[in-house]
Amino acid sequence: LCRILDFRRVPPTVGRLINVTKEILEVTKNEVLQSVFFVSPASNVCFFAKCPYLCKTEYAVCGNPHLLEGSLSAFLPSLNLAPRLSIPNPWIRSYSFDGKEEWEVNPLYCNTVREIYPYSNSNRLLNIVDMAIFDFLIGNMDRHHYEMFTKFGDDGFLLHLDNARGFGRHSHDEISILAPLSQCCIIKRTTWLRLQLLAEPEYRLSDVMRESLLQDPLAPVLTEPHLLALDRRLQLILEAVGKCIDAFGEATVVANDAAQPQSPAADRAKLGT
Repeated sequence: LCRILDFRRVPPTVGRLINVTKEILEVTKNEVLQSVFFVSPASNVCFFAKCPYLCKTEYAVCGNPHLLEGSLSAFLPSLNLAPRLSIPNPWIRSYSFDGKEEWEVNPLYCNTVREIYPYSNSNRLLNIVDMAIFDFLIGNMDRHHYEMFTKFGDDGFLLHLDNARGFGRHSHDEISILAPLSQCCIIKRTTWLRLQLLAEPEYRLSDVMRESLLQDPLAPVLTEPHLLALDRRLQLILEAVGKCIDAFGEATVVANDAAQPQSPAADRAKLGT
């Protein structure tokens, strides 16, 4: 999906059938990792995450009894070769059952973000909106941080790592994920053109995704309801941008992020590569 959107910020990823006992538990020397494995009452080998919040055996991942479908991503270069920063998402969630972050109660929250460096004088905010669009399409509410290579400075791209919460409930569209877009009312022109292209019948997002995923070892990967949810959510994104344009005008909302913005025809040619 990241490649189809022309973001290319998720490391190359592939589906694989993993034996969690032989390929993880029995080969790791990490005591913390060993400690999160257990055998369930159904005799399945399971493990859960270690984290400060909501990580318990109730949320474990289990083999059947040892085999588990999963995704593997390419390793990034070591931090010595490619230093990276991990930066809190301005639209981070509260991760509590009763608390709320400021962006959840203040519709003008983006005005505050715009005054904070580096969102005040770089394309960082536009990249945050791209990330929100990607997360909304997959239904990922768990984007608490993003990472950047330090080599490229403030205008570098955002790495979309840790997408494990994506493609959960196909029947629910979590509109709050789009808060950066709906509150800031800005979007890159290249992103806007690509989204419009993927809404056309000839290049429908669900069709392009379905064809792309056929190459994966675990094809078809996504169920039809998940694929159709992409089309539905894409329409909601287009409607959100449309409301912003109606309120502020296209010149204010759609940012020229390239010296020569690509035409829809150029995007069509790129989509086919």
